Amino acid sequence: MRVLSLFVIGAMMLVLTSCADTHKGQQGAVGGAVGGALLGQAIGRSTEATLIGAAVGTLLGYIVGNEMDKYDRQQLNYAYETGQSGQPVAWVNPDTGNNYQVVPQPAYTNPQTEQVCRQAEIQAIIDGKPQTTITTACRNAQGQWVLRNR
Repeated sequence: MRVLSLFVIGAMMLVLTSCADTHKGQQGAVGGAVGGALLGQAIGRSTEATLIGAAVGTLLGYIVGNEMDKYDRQQLNYAYETGQSGQPVAWVNPDTGNNYQVVPQPAYTNPQTEQVCRQAEIQAIIDGKPQTTITTACRNAQGQWVLRNR
């Protein structure tokens, strides 16, 4: 049974780590799965306890990892909502250390959708690499700013 548990955990880690570079939630899921499996094995000392621990850990790790993404989205929403046109709004993500500076432009009404929109220049330093992009966000029905696809 112990060999089966280790095989299942190893397979879960392999599947999760193959996707881990694409999303912080997936990275959190990997750590959660490992921690949950170890805790489940320590408490229950059975295959079932190990698998339950891995499953719960995966879910909790994904939720925590996804929150890191939400921090930057909240800050970007704040910049669009309260930022003065032409004035930079900056922040550093406390979990990743990535730096962001957003310079929003005046709001306007999109004639096709009747949504209030704003364009902004976003300068970011992610993993030590500077990146600059021009984005447009429009306010949705819930009042949040949503980036438009170009």
